Amino acid sequence: MFVLIRTIAYASLFIGFFLVYVPASLLARVGVAAPTEYGLAQLAGSVLAGAGGALALWCIFTFATRGHGTPAPFDPPRVLVVVGPYRYVRNPMYLGAIGALLGAAVYLTSVALLVYALAFAACMHVFVVGFEEPL
Repeated sequence: MFVLIRTIAYASLFIGFFLVYVPASLLARVGVAAPTEYGLAQLAGSVLAGAGGALALWCIFTFATRGHGTPAPFDPPRVLVVVGPYRYVRNPMYLGAIGALLGAAVYLTSVALLVYALAFAACMHVFVVGFEEPL
């Protein structure tokens, strides 16, 4: 039970900061507002953001229930997780987060948010490649 509470806390902080606060601050700074009309871009963005968010949440839940740990690098799963989305991709949680950001960029037709999503993806790649544990 305690691992689930830690997982929710860490995931909420990560999601809240990198996927809500930073993008909202960026959008406010460049003056992007919610679209007044709902068109194809908004539909596509909603689907992509929803799928990305669902994938990220699935990964978080899988880490807690199957790995007995959290997504935080300082409190990783105690057991190697190779089920669910981890059966197919090494870091599906980051793919979900990037999908959510890209979906928001499409929904808002925001180049600034697209650039942020690409920078986030690059940072996650560098983090994953650089975070290898020594043998």
